[in-house]
Amino acid sequence: MTKSRTILGIDPGTNLLGFGVVRVDAAGKPHYVDMGVLDIRKVDDSYEKLRIIFNKVSALCELHQPQDLAIESPFYGRNAQVILKLGRAQGAVMSAALMKGADVFEYAPRKAKQAICGNGAASKEQVALMVEKTLGIDIDPSHLDATDALALAMCHYYSLTNPLAGKSSGGSWEKFIAANPDRIK
Repeated sequence: MTKSRTILGIDPGTNLLGFGVVRVDAAGKPHYVDMGVLDIRKVDDSYEKLRIIFNKVSALCELHQPQDLAIESPFYGRNAQVILKLGRAQGAVMSAALMKGADVFEYAPRKAKQAICGNGAASKEQVALMVEKTLGIDIDPSHLDATDALALAMCHYYSLTNPLAGKSSGGSWEKFIAANPDRIK
């Protein structure tokens, strides 16, 4: 990675939406920029919540000018209504980011946790601790949705910088050497 870039991470929700912004410098080092939680629990109308989400993400995109949006992808749930509401929130986030020129990348919750903690079943507290250590910041424990969003941004950063990210691990050393001759000394 030779160009600097800004990554907006979003942990979507219709009650609490976490956001985190990471800027990667020209040397490829990530830096903390911003994080927070949009609390819309007191808003009753579901369509008004979507409007608020869209407007907040649009404002974040205008402020930070991200090239990439890393968002948590839908996961299996027992309640179809919850998944439907989450999908609507994701759509509002994605639409806002796309309208502001950001590319969208989705990551499963387990993949982000694996990228940050090395364990796909890590707790929110473990993720927060690793994000704190990696970015050299102090995080308020009440911002766990925001640290999940920062973890998504960092997961995307790792996928950009790791030549094996997104590739199946079922290959052989021969395939790795053939695909990466520059890494052999």
